[in-house]
Amino acid sequence: MPLKLPGELDHIEQLVSFFEVEILGAKTTWTDVSGLAIEVGVVDQAVSGPKGDTIIKKVMGTTTYGDITLKRNLSADKTFYTWAHQVAKGGMGFRKDGSIVVFMSDGTEAGRWTFTMAFPKKWSVSDLDVGSDDPMVEEVTLAIESLERVK
Repeated sequence: MPLKLPGELDHIEQLVSFFEVEILGAKTTWTDVSGLAIEVGVVDQAVSGPKGDTIIKKVMGTTTYGDITLKRNLSADKTFYTWAHQVAKGGMGFRKDGSIVVFMSDGTEAGRWTFTMAFPKKWSVSDLDVGSDDPMVEEVTLAIESLERVK
């Protein structure tokens, strides 16, 4: 089922058609993007209350960003496999900034998230099974240092 985005014109149905990932100097299309998340940790801090009793205050802790998982049918494009392979071999300098762009069915950009210092922490394909009609799926999990929705 297509994703519906709320907007200024809530009475008009806005359907998301596809996602693009802009990274490594290329734009690639993916069918599933998950993990766009920001989480702020909570630290309990004990302080003395006005009557000398102990009060637990909740204060903001470390901010973390979710791993971004990308999925698509396996294709001849080896860009993400090559990147993951270079990182796995201990390559330095392979952290990249990028964007995830959501497009509506008419091709207009509906949303954009930018991320920084990404690297592939996992690359995989679905099981090889000659008895299945399901297409092989490529899956990449990116560790990121920051995430911002810019549109």
